[in-house]
Amino acid sequence: MTQITTHQAEEDARNEEILFYLNGKIVPKAEAVVSVYDSGFMLGDGVWEGLRLYDGHWAFLDEHIDRLFEAAKAIDLDIGMMPEGVKEAIFETQAANGMTTDAHARLMVTRGVKTRPFQHPALSRSGPTVAIIMEHSKPSIPRPIRLATVPHIRGLPMSQDPKLNSHSKLNCILACIAAEKAGADEALMLDVHGFVNTTNACNFFIVRKGEVWTSTGDYCMNGITRAKVIHVCREAGIPVFEKNFSLVETYSADEAFLTGTFGAQTPVGEIDGRPIGDGEMGPMTERLRGLYKELVARDAKSPMKVR
Repeated sequence: MTQITTHQAEEDARNEEILFYLNGKIVPKAEAVVSVYDSGFMLGDGVWEGLRLYDGHWAFLDEHIDRLFEAAKAIDLDIGMMPEGVKEAIFETQAANGMTTDAHARLMVTRGVKTRPFQHPALSRSGPTVAIIMEHSKPSIPRPIRLATVPHIRGLPMSQDPKLNSHSKLNCILACIAAEKAGADEALMLDVHGFVNTTNACNFFIVRKGEVWTSTGDYCMNGITRAKVIHVCREAGIPVFEKNFSLVETYSADEAFLTGTFGAQTPVGEIDGRPIGDGEMGPMTERLRGLYKELVARDAKSPMKVR
C-alpha cells in the first residue's frame, strides 16, 4: 500500500501561475524568494499560520490571526503590521489569484534578514519577512491514514513549547521520517508521560463507546480545528473528554481521526499495524465532519472582530 500524507491535494494546473505575497508586494511564484541570510531559512526563526478558504470565507480567521500574534509576541518578533493589515494582505492575495473556495494559505513571518550567519536575534536588522503562499488546494486523501508510534515527542514548555507554531519543526519531521520507515503515513507521538498525544502534523482523537477523547492539550499544538471539534461535540451533546489515555486504549478504539486546518477531520484506519474499528471512516467521524461544516458556515455569517 502506497504512503499518503494528511496534506495530500488534487493536482491543480492553476497553481503553476499562482501569485504570492512577499513583504507588501504581490509577486509571481518565481519571484517569491528570500535571502539565504533570512532568519527563517537559516535558523527556523519565525512563526506561521495555515488558513482554509470555504465558499469565499477564510474559516475562523480572527482566531488564526490572534494565534499568530500571540506566537510572535512569545518569540519577541515584531510583525510590523497590525492584525487588520495582515488580513488585508490575505484578502489582497486571494483577490489577485481569483480564489473563491478550496484554497489554502500558509502565512509565514520570520525575524528577517541577518547581517551575519549567526544565531543572535540582534543580527536580524532587516525585517521582518512576511510571506503568504496561497494555493488552489482540494484535499484528496484516498483512504484512512495509517499511523505508527514513534519515540519522538513534542517539546516541553521550557524547551520548545508545542503550542508555538514555529518554523522550527525538525522534531516533527524526524517523527514523520520514523513513521515512513515503519511503513505508515504519519507519526503518532506520545507525551512526556507516555500517554497518547498528537501526530507530527495534526491533533489526534479517538472514539470509544460513543465518547470522543483527545489528549489533555498540555503537550500538543493548540489546534483551532481541535478546539472546534470539542465545541461541536459539546454543542451536540456528544460526550467529549480531554484526558490522558494510553496506547492500549487507543488500539481498542472504535474510531480514530485527525484534525487540522487543511483536512478538517481525517479518518485513521490503522495504528501500529492494528486496524481501528473496521479500518474505514466511522459514523462519529462522519457526523463530526458534518457538524464542523455547519460551524464553518455559521462562522462565515458572523462579523469579524474589529480591532
